[in-house]
Amino acid sequence: MNSDNKPSVLVVDDDKNTRDGLERALKRTYDVYVAENAVRALEILAEHRIEILLSDVRMPGMDGLALLQRAIAHSPDLICILLTAYGNVEIAVTAMKQGAYDFLMKPVNLDHLDILLQRALHSRDVESENMNLHEQLDTKFGMENIVGNSSSMLSMFETIRQTAPTQATVLITGETGTGKELVAHAIHRLSTRSRGPFVAVHCAALAANLLESELFGHEKGAFTSAVSRRRGRFETADGGTLFLDEISEVEPSVQVKLLRVLEERTFERVGGDETIEVDIRIVTATNQNLRELVNDGKFREDLYFRLDVVNIELPPLRDRTDDIPLLCNRFLKEFNEKNAKEIQGITGEACNVLSAYSWPGNVRELRNTIEKMVVLARGTRLTPRDIPANIREAVKEGGYNLAIRAGRQGSAGTDSLADAEKHLIQAALARNKNNITQASKDLGISRRTLHRKLKTYKDESAEQENLVDTSETDANSR
Repeated sequence: MNSDNKPSVLVVDDDKNTRDGLERALKRTYDVYVAENAVRALEILAEHRIEILLSDVRMPGMDGLALLQRAIAHSPDLICILLTAYGNVEIAVTAMKQGAYDFLMKPVNLDHLDILLQRALHSRDVESENMNLHEQLDTKFGMENIVGNSSSMLSMFETIRQTAPTQATVLITGETGTGKELVAHAIHRLSTRSRGPFVAVHCAALAANLLESELFGHEKGAFTSAVSRRRGRFETADGGTLFLDEISEVEPSVQVKLLRVLEERTFERVGGDETIEVDIRIVTATNQNLRELVNDGKFREDLYFRLDVVNIELPPLRDRTDDIPLLCNRFLKEFNEKNAKEIQGITGEACNVLSAYSWPGNVRELRNTIEKMVVLARGTRLTPRDIPANIREAVKEGGYNLAIRAGRQGSAGTDSLADAEKHLIQAALARNKNNITQASKDLGISRRTLHRKLKTYKDESAEQENLVDTSETDANSR
């Protein structure tokens, strides 16, 4: 940007009249540079800080698409807009894939161009602000490993920010692999206890007697193998945060002692009578429904209420598929560095396939998948052929087209992916008079897949009373 803070624009066109006309139209608002060909344009890009490249596509020598590639390689943040009198869909798609911001037909409508440039600069500024904000949040809030821009994740981030500075006990819920321990770490790092210890205990990994000793410690001689006094996790977490993962797996005998610590912040070591007082914050996590376990008599209700002061629920990855490209890029960068690879990115088609998969293992499974793809990649970009065969087959069986259409419908409105998919299925059944065979063909999925999806809906029994499967009817008639 020049001294009077005008945004800088480089106009590249082999036609002098076009160059001069655009320069006159833009010079009041922009610091304008002009070039008659791509070679001169690259020289200007090397000599000056250009923010917007406005280039013709068809030029002698190096064309606009080749210039676009070279320019973005030199300046990744450059806003590129291509102009052509021979516009067609193929060129537009190619330009967008290579990083063009937009594509305009010649002769250029100057009012349209002005609006487009303002929008492009605003979009760049907003993106820059978001990046700066994320960097600040990463260092200030310790959430650099929790990735997501979906509404459910943004809401969760806000809950973490509000809750972390308090002393409230937090219960983190979510399926396996959603990142519950990452959230626990973020809460600790955001809190006033961030300089104290963060101590994690995975409750399911220990039997009841071992867990009791692990949590509360023991005195010498408390049991056969207790050859010396041992401090428990509550003591080592004093002044910090104790994270109890898989809290639903704790035996009733230990639940009683946990309740006392939550109420009084005191306990005794196993085999001891000295009352020990601690200053800790307790954060717990589970992939189970604790309320149901309480109703079934498997978890103490009084302990449940003590733990569930603030509940942070992590959505499964299948309900926030818009975050998959972000996660893929994060993991791609991580495993490039870890494995000394130079994979340049992931194609949109590959992201679409990954977004159509149900991810039963959630973010953990996606992370492992991207690591495998990076290690075994056959090109400079990850493509659908790099996706593990089991995922490709699952997506194919599950109805790739349906998932993509549902994703578009969900992102266009307020529906989640699951809701959007359900609406598509209901609409197809209505169009085909509840004929499963015809509806499955309409949706591009197998009858078995459609049957399976219908079973997941609460109103299945009511809806399926009048469903007709013509393939079965045909089979019976034969």
